[in-house]
Amino acid sequence: MPDRRQFLRLSAAALSAPITLAGPRAEARAPKLTPEQSARLQSANAYLTDLKSVQARFNQVDAQGNATSGTLWLKRPGKARFQYDPPADLLVVSDGANVIVNDRRLKTFDQYPLWATPLGLLLAKQVRLDKGVDITAVSETADGFTLTARDGRKQTDGSITLRFAAEPMALTGWTVTDAQGQRTQVAIGALRPVADPDPDLFVLRDPRPRHGKN
Repeated sequence: MPDRRQFLRLSAAALSAPITLAGPRAEARAPKLTPEQSARLQSANAYLTDLKSVQARFNQVDAQGNATSGTLWLKRPGKARFQYDPPADLLVVSDGANVIVNDRRLKTFDQYPLWATPLGLLLAKQVRLDKGVDITAVSETADGFTLTARDGRKQTDGSITLRFAAEPMALTGWTVTDAQGQRTQVAIGALRPVADPDPDLFVLRDPRPRHGKN
């Protein structure tokens, strides 16, 4: 079973917020990008800006090697749903302001500000990878490239590496690393446009009985 806090601090969905490395490395300045790297950054920025309502399958591997899978929905700006396949009994929803994690097996219901999670980077109303985010690496891969980012405001811990295919341009997953170096990897399948996703997908109410009420 994936740890709910680890998902928010290390994974996706998240598409999780601009993220910063803790400790002395947090003060290190981001390297100057080459023209080729800047072009990759701009293409990723344009792609994410154009990403609206989509659905896909995802596979997640946490820092302990535990593998889970499920279905995700993204509706920019602000909204997402990660529905894990059984036997995992975990549901993660972003309602536009908060990321809510409901572990039905443990009967827990936790909320976090969207900006404080890795999902904030992908779900921002205006994606600006050139502002408020330190891009620490742009690397070529066999079929595309990766971008590694941290929070330029130094408000959150860790870093996120987004993976893109180049032809055609597509987000294929991400890896989130926390301040202790623990990594969670998420691979996503083809993102399929969804013209009008059900609004209820992005609403999650606390199912637990309230104290003092019958």
